[in-house]
Amino acid sequence: MRYRSAMSLDARPQDGIPIRGVADLVAWFRGKERPREDWKVGLEHEKVLLRAGTLDPVPYAGERGVEGVLRAFSAYGYEPFEEDGRVIASQKKGLTVSIEPGGQIELSGRPFPDVHVVAAELDRHIAKCREIAARTGVEFLAVGYRPWGTAAANPWMPKNRYAVMRPFLAARGRLAEDMMAMTASGQASFDYSDEPDLADKLRVALAVQPAVTALMANSAIVAGKPCGWKSYRTKIWLDTDPARCGILPFVFAPGFEDAPYRRYVEWALDVPMIFLRRRGGYLDPGGRTFRAFLAEGLSGERATLADWEDHLTTVFPDVRVKAVVEVRGADACGPELTKALAALWKGILYDPQARAEAMEPVRSLALEDRRAFVVAAGRDGLEGRLPDGRRIAEVARAVVDAASRGLCRQRCCGQRGDDERLWLAPLAERAASGRSPADDALDVLARGGDRALAAFLRCA
Repeated sequence: MRYRSAMSLDARPQDGIPIRGVADLVAWFRGKERPREDWKVGLEHEKVLLRAGTLDPVPYAGERGVEGVLRAFSAYGYEPFEEDGRVIASQKKGLTVSIEPGGQIELSGRPFPDVHVVAAELDRHIAKCREIAARTGVEFLAVGYRPWGTAAANPWMPKNRYAVMRPFLAARGRLAEDMMAMTASGQASFDYSDEPDLADKLRVALAVQPAVTALMANSAIVAGKPCGWKSYRTKIWLDTDPARCGILPFVFAPGFEDAPYRRYVEWALDVPMIFLRRRGGYLDPGGRTFRAFLAEGLSGERATLADWEDHLTTVFPDVRVKAVVEVRGADACGPELTKALAALWKGILYDPQARAEAMEPVRSLALEDRRAFVVAAGRDGLEGRLPDGRRIAEVARAVVDAASRGLCRQRCCGQRGDDERLWLAPLAERAASGRSPADDALDVLARGGDRALAAFLRCA
């Protein structure tokens, strides 16, 4: 399924076609183009688990562990997906519920043409989570960073991919283990039709992503205390692995729009590989970039398109390109804000005029100002300021307004005749108030303490 993108079940891809050169990788992206009439929206939503009535994380094993939560989806027609006898996901007709390294639960939804259907599917998923929570004694929290505990003390899930990724990333970023074990996000995925379309979508998405980060900032509490960031998850990504994370400076360089597939390929080729899968196991690339693997091979193995697809799942820029464009900068929030996130990006990315309007407030920023925008959005949320002194809330309002006009022009109505703009209301309210979700969470913690915060963040 092309939209199941932020996670990987590591079922071996079938495309073991040898790569002859860079042109094959450019052609791979060209092969993912879709005509405008076939564009869809994909949504992914992660939740943090707590043992009900406590502040404790949920271990993997047992009926009341993460294992039991995944198996509980069988009551709704899901099939467990196992690796070495351990369930790591449940699947049903294109839907996947899977685990992240620290026991976070992720929904990878099916792609749909409009937000109305995406929203209904998320509601059905959350309803199932509530029933499973009652049966298994867990709580599902919608939050960008687990508010209690540490990555080292958190249970790590027994998935082979994570056992390889953990030491690799930990050696390259001080907070990489926190990223894996403690964070949760909301992500959306969108199609592209050709190279000019991708170039515009990627550049605009990267440029306005910090405003969306501020609108969705929801990770201000670390080890039970305010940490000084509204989105601590943003700070974590800044200290994970600079070779594979960040804002992709080449996207803002002159000439990017002339060959965006080639430019993205050239960047990804120079990112060190985390693993190479062969014969059911993992080979250590020894720090090789994919470019070196393509040129020299590894232990007699030559690069295939399946290896390229694996590699693309292990690069983590703020906006990522694979079979789709993934926008990745939002903390996990409750269902209403998550639906609004999908609507906002659809309004912008699927309407050229909306892209131009959303880009306008940040079009002239220098690269260092864009980096400062990312930091300010994560640290201060909607209360933050750009380097030129403008409030981030001001830019966020412009972005939401552009998305609203874009959705209006797309004229997509649900069964009740409502167009997709109705889903934007929670983000419009945030932009108008200048308060990120983290501000509300901080207030709840100050008034009621840890358990009040857990109840406030609980979505199931």
